[in-house]
Amino acid sequence: MLFKDRVDAGKQLVEKLKEYKGNKNAIVVALPRGGVVLGNEVAKELSLPLDIVVPRKIGAPGNPEFACGAITEAGEYVPNPDAGKIPEAHIKSETEKEKQESKRRLGLYRPGMPKRNFKGKTIILVDDGIATGLTMEAGIKTLKEMGAEEIIVAVPVSAEDSYQYIKEMVNKIICLEQPMFFGAVGQFYETFGQTEDKEVIELMKKANQ
Repeated sequence: MLFKDRVDAGKQLVEKLKEYKGNKNAIVVALPRGGVVLGNEVAKELSLPLDIVVPRKIGAPGNPEFACGAITEAGEYVPNPDAGKIPEAHIKSETEKEKQESKRRLGLYRPGMPKRNFKGKTIILVDDGIATGLTMEAGIKTLKEMGAEEIIVAVPVSAEDSYQYIKEMVNKIICLEQPMFFGAVGQFYETFGQTEDKEVIELMKKANQ
C-alpha cells in the first residue's frame, strides 16, 4: 500500500476507528510533527479533541540520525537494544537537551490551550508510522504517567517487529500495513515532506477552536 500523503493516510486510518466517533471520554493524541497532520484528520472525522505528547529521540554519538534511544516528556530514557553500549554522559546531556526541546514544542504547539488532562481517558495515539518504535514507546509511557486509562495506537504503517512489540504495551493497535520489507516510514508515502512548526500550530489551533 502506498499513501498519497499524510492527509490521505489519516483519512484511510479513520475508517478503522469509527467505533470511537463522538466518544465523550476519548481524545486523539498525536506525535509531532508529522503525526499531527494525521491526527487532525482522525479527530475531525471522529468529532474528538486533538492534543499532543512530545517524546524525543536521542541520537547516537557521532551519528545523530541513528536513534540510540528516546525519552518520555519527563525524561525517562527508553534504550534501543540494537544500539550497543552508549556512554552515560552522552545519554545524560542529550536527555537534558531534548527535555528542554520537548517543553519548547509543547509551549509552541499549544498556544492558549488549557493544561492537558489525560487521566482516566481513552487515548487514540496517532503517528505517521512506526519504524524502531522507540518514540512511540516513549509516547505510551508518557500517557501512562499522565493517567490514561486506555491507549489505542493508530498508525498507517509499521515495521512488523515494532508492531508486535508495541502491541504488548497498549490496549489495542490499529495498523493498516506491516510490510515484509521495511526501510523507512517515508517509503510508503508518495509525498513525505517535513511538517513545519507553522503547520502544526495552525492545525492545533483549528482543531481546538
